[in-house]
Amino acid sequence: MTSPPRTTPDTGHDLRLLVRAATMYHLEGLTQAEIAKRLGVSRPTAGRLVARARAQGLVQVTVSAPSHLSSSIHTDVERSVEQTFGLDEVLIIDDTADGSASANAALGRAGASVLMRRIQPTDVLGFTWGPEQVAVADAMAATSSCRQVVQMDGSMTSVDYHTGVDHALARLSDRLHARPMRLVAPLYADPETVTALERDSILSQALSAARSANVMLFGVGSVSTSTTLFEGAFIDAIVLDELDELGAVGEIGGRFYDEHGRPVRSTLVDRTVSVPLDSVRACPTTILVSGGEHRRNSILGALRGGYSTILVTDLPTAEWLVAQQEGEL
Repeated sequence: MTSPPRTTPDTGHDLRLLVRAATMYHLEGLTQAEIAKRLGVSRPTAGRLVARARAQGLVQVTVSAPSHLSSSIHTDVERSVEQTFGLDEVLIIDDTADGSASANAALGRAGASVLMRRIQPTDVLGFTWGPEQVAVADAMAATSSCRQVVQMDGSMTSVDYHTGVDHALARLSDRLHARPMRLVAPLYADPETVTALERDSILSQALSAARSANVMLFGVGSVSTSTTLFEGAFIDAIVLDELDELGAVGEIGGRFYDEHGRPVRSTLVDRTVSVPLDSVRACPTTILVSGGEHRRNSILGALRGGYSTILVTDLPTAEWLVAQQEGEL
């Protein structure tokens, strides 16, 4: 005698089971094993019920920030920038980054929060000098650690200009309980001098450590007289004109790139003492901290060039970046 054929549960019963399983999982916090026991099904069946409920649109998840904070949290824009440029994370500050001390401090606090969350005890942190990086260093708390902190670009110049590199190096290494490594060298020198510096037994160690850092922190500079490189007499008006003619839009560690992020072959290339852009691109975790209208083209070029995996910026800049990139597609 054969058994009667098994019948498929009716739609109403099936939907009830899906809703019940989804309610247990999402609202009551039960595990799949607990759901299986409660419903009298196997654990794999419980998992499939929860998955089917989501697939059929029976589950709607809403995440709401408290009303007094909702205007300062921009997760939708952050996600949009991440998807547009393929970034691991974007963090948007509530202030407008206009280059002022208060705006840099806001960027620094946000950058420090990302760095402290990402850095690991065995990591080597490389950083370039600049006001945003100094602000990050100032905002650091002694809650994380890494193995070493190393300077990525030379900072010596012919004039009395405060780069903040010594302060940033000391502060970062202190807060991260790490060994500091100073790059005692100019940012730009004659090609023969650069070759000699790269062969020097001491300086070559710093450059090698910086190139192989697995976490990098940097800002970007623009091609204008308002850039720190011009203000610090690292470059002059003649070099600026050359860079502008070659289509340069920004720099990282004194190395310039165009609007697509491609390195610019200026007369500075063989004169630069810093981590090459290829090494920045190859680093697994690169944190770009910058914002403001005066840095937008520089940031856009850096993102297009793949030099950043994490971006800390302001809301107007983030929205502009997405609009510019979508306009190119």
